[in-house]
Amino acid sequence: MFSKPSQTVYTVSRLNREIRTLLEQGFASLVLTGEISNFITPASGHWYFSLKDDKAQIKAAMWRGNNRNQSYRPANGAQVTVKARVSLYEPRGDYQLIVEHMEPAGEGQLKQEFDALKMRLAAEGLFSSAHKQPLPQNINRIGVITSATGAAIKDILTVLKRRAPQLEVIIYPAMVQGKEAHLHLIKQIELANARDEVDVIILGRGGGSLEDLWCFNHEQLARAIYQSDLPIISAVGHEVDTTISDYVADMRAATPSAAAELVSPNTQELHNNVTQLINRLNNAFKHDIADKRALATHLQHRLNLCHPRNQLNQKSQRLDELSIALQQAMQHRLYQQERTLNNLTPRLMRQSPDKKLASAGHQLSQLQARLNQAIQHQLQQANNSLALQASRLDSVSPLNVLARGYSITKTQQGKVVKSVGQIKTGDVLITELADGVIKSTAS
Repeated sequence: MFSKPSQTVYTVSRLNREIRTLLEQGFASLVLTGEISNFITPASGHWYFSLKDDKAQIKAAMWRGNNRNQSYRPANGAQVTVKARVSLYEPRGDYQLIVEHMEPAGEGQLKQEFDALKMRLAAEGLFSSAHKQPLPQNINRIGVITSATGAAIKDILTVLKRRAPQLEVIIYPAMVQGKEAHLHLIKQIELANARDEVDVIILGRGGGSLEDLWCFNHEQLARAIYQSDLPIISAVGHEVDTTISDYVADMRAATPSAAAELVSPNTQELHNNVTQLINRLNNAFKHDIADKRALATHLQHRLNLCHPRNQLNQKSQRLDELSIALQQAMQHRLYQQERTLNNLTPRLMRQSPDKKLASAGHQLSQLQARLNQAIQHQLQQANNSLALQASRLDSVSPLNVLARGYSITKTQQGKVVKSVGQIKTGDVLITELADGVIKSTAS
């Protein structure tokens, strides 16, 4: 039976819209962790993915306006912590997360620990510039505390070889990652001080996540650096990475390569100090900007709850979904057509007369060439034979003999006289010369 006439009758779209309002008001902001899967980035610039654990999953979207400020680029299988609000994608009735901020899982807690230790050590004076030692004017031997097989030592040695190959380098190998790594680093700092064989120490490693670099944020290591009689340069990670060891060390280098340049003879001390101050200033700005950004994000979220942009984002998500489906359908259709064309093309080529005509034309050209060669050969042989016969005939011609002064004597009957015994007195003789005939009578 249908409801009473006085009862409200909902449309599907109205129900989804009101449920969406309830979800967004009830879960205005929350933080959760999970593993990313089905991550896609369409042309609109929005991010779509799922967050899952071992028992459940939920769809999520991060609009372009939020993700373009992200320094962290997510990937399938990554564990992340997100700040998000719960919403509903009305066209399908799917509830989803609208993510406002994302970072690798675990870094949020580590950052809190980092900030707390940083404030405590700063209050004790471990970061005071008054305690920091200047680098020696003449550096002849450098100690490097890092992994013996890592990228950092290779970068340092490469720079030193290029800039100051005369400098001696002593490597104090140590673990630079893991729970016991800070103990290895402390032991090598104490060993270098006990031996007193180097002028300066470079302490560092290559880049990594906050968790990878965490041993350089250990309080015991900070105090060991502070108590070192040898000046220490902290060169941990990349330029954007900052650790407690950077603050307590006598000097901070943006990278291990930069540390090698600092201790090289042609490095200007003023430039290094300015670079260090700029890095510290940038870090201070970053922390201040992060605080301001968090406040702005909170205020923006309150504004978003009543902003029509939410509807636009919903429509944009639907458009992205349809665009992806259309693109996949077109690609599948093109693939099918290409397969059909590839199957028909060989059959057509087998039936084409072009190959037969080309073969017959080639054979005809060969026969024509052979015929021309045979005709030319026959003509040449005939000409050669005719010339030979003419030469032979000309060589035995009596006219040639007569032309040389000889003559032929014949009887009146035309017989050639070869001997006097052939004639008698009174016979008429005919003598042929080159230019005429003489008649005479034998006596």
